[in-house]
Amino acid sequence: MIIGLVGKPSSGKSTFFKAATLADVDIANYPFTTIEKNEGVAYVKIDCIDKFFNKQCNPRFGYCVNHKRYVPIKIIDVAGLVPDAHKGKGRGNQFLDDLRQADALIHVVDISGSLNENGEPVSMGSYDPKKDIEFLEFELDMWYFQILNKGWDKFSRQTQQEKAGINRALSKQLSGLGVKEDMVESSVKKLNLPIEFINWNESERKLLARELRKLTKPIIIAANKIDLEKGKENYYKIKKDLPELNIIPCSADYELALREAAKKDLIEYLPGEKDLKIKGNLNEAQKNALEKIKLNILDVFENGTGVQAVLNYAVFGLLNYIAIFPGGMNKLEDSKGNVLPDCFLMPPNSTALDFAYLLHTDFGENFIKAMDVKRRIPVGREHKLSHLDVIEIMTKK
Repeated sequence: MIIGLVGKPSSGKSTFFKAATLADVDIANYPFTTIEKNEGVAYVKIDCIDKFFNKQCNPRFGYCVNHKRYVPIKIIDVAGLVPDAHKGKGRGNQFLDDLRQADALIHVVDISGSLNENGEPVSMGSYDPKKDIEFLEFELDMWYFQILNKGWDKFSRQTQQEKAGINRALSKQLSGLGVKEDMVESSVKKLNLPIEFINWNESERKLLARELRKLTKPIIIAANKIDLEKGKENYYKIKKDLPELNIIPCSADYELALREAAKKDLIEYLPGEKDLKIKGNLNEAQKNALEKIKLNILDVFENGTGVQAVLNYAVFGLLNYIAIFPGGMNKLEDSKGNVLPDCFLMPPNSTALDFAYLLHTDFGENFIKAMDVKRRIPVGREHKLSHLDVIEIMTKK
């Protein structure tokens, strides 16, 4: 699973990326700071199951503090997108190609309206950030449409002559974007497209492209720079105008400042929390900065700076993934004594057999049954797993 960071130049994508990963990246207020995509590890936050067992876990990957487990995910920050990127404007072609592998997208929007559509500074609040939301979705839709529409006449005639199913044929043509056969089938039905697909007009094909894009590249909006003038005003206006939009207020700058301070042991701070505690000897400027963050963000929004909430929503809200722990009925430790060392993120509707294969091919091939460690009952291979399950796989000797 890969989460992609998208947005126009200078919207704060690289700052968001650094705040989420603490990786060293270039951050500058000019277009196309990011030329090649940055790849890093961010973390989603869950309630650790170790509390259920009155234990303290020892993660091999990620970390756990106060029974809050931070599970690693892969995140990519791609070059900024500008209008007409699907025609190659800006670094559009590279941007879109980098996005193929992403399962969900975080669209970082400058909610303060201080940048125009090309990422160039304008007077604060003079630009409507709703335009960014609309143009980015349009660019992605047109990208899908171009791939779907490529050689359509020849493709549709050949598919019909060979009596091949349109669902299979289109999913094959769009497989590089993660489109599956069932997605095409459900989208065609939802849009009530004609059975004679050879006669689909351009508008109908665009509708299908948009629907498939929404299924394979779902988006959460990170309303970044919420701390700046006009930020809150614009955020609440967009929430009112677009009530169905997935959007979370965010300040990547503030989150980065807090994480850097915590890294230097100046404060105690957990990503996603609203509270912090001063540990080190701070000068007046540092104290004032922390007070400003507290008053402007932490005391105002339920999700704090919003960065952790955005990451969590991408994985658990857009993709509906679940977190599963391997564990034993008799002991939760691995051979080195680490308690609940692993946690795996899996797609919705994953079964006990899917989990067995994830752990090791031999476990899947020699599967007998699985044990639900929390409920202490056996479950079969087709048993659908639930978020925060602890599962032991039983195999043939």
